[in-house]
Amino acid sequence: MGGLQRPQFVLFGSSIVQLSYINEGWGAILAHIYARKADMVLRGYSGWNSRRAVQVLDQVFPKDATIQPSLVIVYFGGNDSVHPHATGLGPHVPLPEYIENTRKIAMHLKSISDKTRVIFLSAPPASEEQIGIHLSDKIDMVRTNESCRIYSEACLEVCREMNLKAVDLWTAIQQVDNWETVCLKDGIHFAPEGSRIVVKEILRVIKEAHWEPSLYWKAMPTEFSEDSPYDPVSMEGKTVNVSEPDLFGDFPWE
Repeated sequence: MGGLQRPQFVLFGSSIVQLSYINEGWGAILAHIYARKADMVLRGYSGWNSRRAVQVLDQVFPKDATIQPSLVIVYFGGNDSVHPHATGLGPHVPLPEYIENTRKIAMHLKSISDKTRVIFLSAPPASEEQIGIHLSDKIDMVRTNESCRIYSEACLEVCREMNLKAVDLWTAIQQVDNWETVCLKDGIHFAPEGSRIVVKEILRVIKEAHWEPSLYWKAMPTEFSEDSPYDPVSMEGKTVNVSEPDLFGDFPWE
């Protein structure tokens, strides 16, 4: 696309990413917050694990691309943590391989540009009871909260080793009472309240990061933010600049 070029934020991951634009999802909320500041690029693939992500890194993030993303938010781990299936099929990735794949993803993203920032989302908790209610007649899998914890901690440890930003979703989601039904819609994927927690944690990380330039939404320039005689007119007979998303209140994001 020619013309205006805004910073690109790429959301890269499995169904937690692909479904983030429906059901008041966290991707849609971020797109709203950054509507006149950055473009959200969705690269979410339901059912994927870290092994498949490594296989397509050069396609999704080519090193010779003219424009590289300003931020990549990465989520893999939940599908990797699914217990091995008797057939040998399915998304399970052994923990040592998951750790190495996470390193490979991080190294690739760090190599595409010295201006590309990266945030990893760790595996959120899973409700085995809700999975049984909503998904047991559709998918033959064993996904436990304990295995999600193990893979979440592994992701966070890699990020500490590589000095990368990360969000501990396994812990954050479980701070909510009755998180199994309040934050998750089927034991795995986010309900609106779960997505709001994801956004809150991502914005916190971005705000606290010492990145230059800052990618915090309040610090970024707003596209076409100048006053205009075509803006809506207030009751006082003056135009009202409506370029910022928090103008009309009911905007809970910091």
